[in-house]
Amino acid sequence: MDRMEKWREVRQTVREFALRFPEAHEDHPWGDTVIKVNNKIFVFLGVEEPTEKWNPALGVKLPESHGHALALDGVEPSGYGLGKAGWVTIPLMGALPETEVLLDWVEESYRAVAPRKLVATLDATAHD
Repeated sequence: MDRMEKWREVRQTVREFALRFPEAHEDHPWGDTVIKVNNKIFVFLGVEEPTEKWNPALGVKLPESHGHALALDGVEPSGYGLGKAGWVTIPLMGALPETEVLLDWVEESYRAVAPRKLVATLDATAHD
């Protein structure tokens, strides 16, 4: 599998996983794909296809795993001041963390952004 196929597969897996969270929905501001809850972004999926200007990347808010993520090759604090709030950008064309790690980070980001009542709903369904 080449890097583009791998990127598309990982991106689609992350997208489908993120959309399973309570009240999560997809949006396309600025031409990028994002997943939101309560009108707040919790996953940046970026552009559908890479361009000369934009490389495939994933952005998530990691209040707990921020340091761990930044220790990985290529992972950087997100731009536009988001890095100061715990957001990281993970390039999807290089060596990727395991998909399970990415999915854990998506859940951490959801929990950081979603209202407490939705996090409680998530916790309740996880124990059923």
